[in-house]
Amino acid sequence: MRTRAARAGVVAFTVLAAVSAAAADSQPEAAQITALEARITQLESRLAEADRVAERARDRGDIENVFAHYMYLHNAFQDEQIKALWAKRGTPGVSAQYSNVGVYTNYDKIMAYHSGRPTPVGKLVFHYLTTPMIEVADDGQTAKGVWIAAGVESGLMSPEQAAKAPEFLFEKGERTGNEVHGKRVWAHWVQMKYPIDFIRQDGQWKIWHFRCLEISRARFDQNWIATAAEVQDSAKNSEFNADLMYLGDDGKPVFMPKPDAPAKSLAYPYRPDAAMDHDMPPLPVPYRTFSETFEY
Repeated sequence: MRTRAARAGVVAFTVLAAVSAAAADSQPEAAQITALEARITQLESRLAEADRVAERARDRGDIENVFAHYMYLHNAFQDEQIKALWAKRGTPGVSAQYSNVGVYTNYDKIMAYHSGRPTPVGKLVFHYLTTPMIEVADDGQTAKGVWIAAGVESGLMSPEQAAKAPEFLFEKGERTGNEVHGKRVWAHWVQMKYPIDFIRQDGQWKIWHFRCLEISRARFDQNWIATAAEVQDSAKNSEFNADLMYLGDDGKPVFMPKPDAPAKSLAYPYRPDAAMDHDMPPLPVPYRTFSETFEY
């Protein structure tokens, strides 16, 4: 009897000890679980931020490629293919502005800039892009970018066309070559800025608001200061330069269509009698959604 009682006591003591040990072990285990859950939450937050940063970096690269594609096509006189880089017809607010003359909001007029461009014999246009500054909206639906561009624009103009064109276009120096194959030579260094708004459509970035600002222009035989004075001191020269779309076959000038509205804002190229406005265009800044920023 005593033996049975002793055994029962031992069993009870063993169970009690085991329960006590389990309770003691459960306290640090619970703390570990709580700490682990907190770390998982922290890691999930960091992963979400890494995903967001990676997505914006990919967006930035995609946007750079869109405008690089634009310029490669433009240099190759393949503007018809540029149309596919624009936002689709019916997109609210689509616009293009190339000078202070006005802005284009009619889709057909915007597309007209890229329509029917020839590939003239002897013409070379070579614009290259640099210094991209791009901001993608936090909501990932729009983006803003500004590029600096420089390069050459050059070609030949038949005597018949040259007789009607302003003289500032043409090379004057015999040593640099002012006539080739019986045609007058025009050869210019050009510098521009391109401020552009982009919109995401069907998962792809498209051009939404387009601006082109000429900064300076110089004939090959003349510096940009003297060329600026020659253009700006003549109302006829200034009007020709502002309205010109391109010089086509045999140098025939093709002019811009009538704008749909006044210019959104004014931007002036270098001139020798005024200080440059280096704040035009304004640079993109971080923003959450397009209604909280400005429009190019």
